[in-house]
Amino acid sequence: MAHYKAADSKREQFRRYLEKSGVLDTLTKVLVALYEEPEKPNSALDFLKHHLGAATPENPEIELLRLELAEMKEKYEAIIEENKKLKAKLAQYEPPQEEKRAE
Repeated sequence: MAHYKAADSKREQFRRYLEKSGVLDTLTKVLVALYEEPEKPNSALDFLKHHLGAATPENPEIELLRLELAEMKEKYEAIIEENKKLKAKLAQYEPPQEEKRAE
């Protein structure tokens, strides 16, 4: 009987661990999504893998690509701003388009 209580205690600890870390909630959501799927997929396991894959930690390479993308967006915005300023500066030295056509 003591062996049964020890095993039960370990199970309860493990269940609390899964609940605390969000695993039970995530699994429940994915299983509910599978249940509510109008056309059941051929492979329930692939469905689970696909939907759980989004919740897995990021691959370090993906994180590096995200950082690089953020840097490129910043550079792009800076270049766009510089381009606007240069166009405005250039417009000061060039006559308006209408005056050019009249010539």
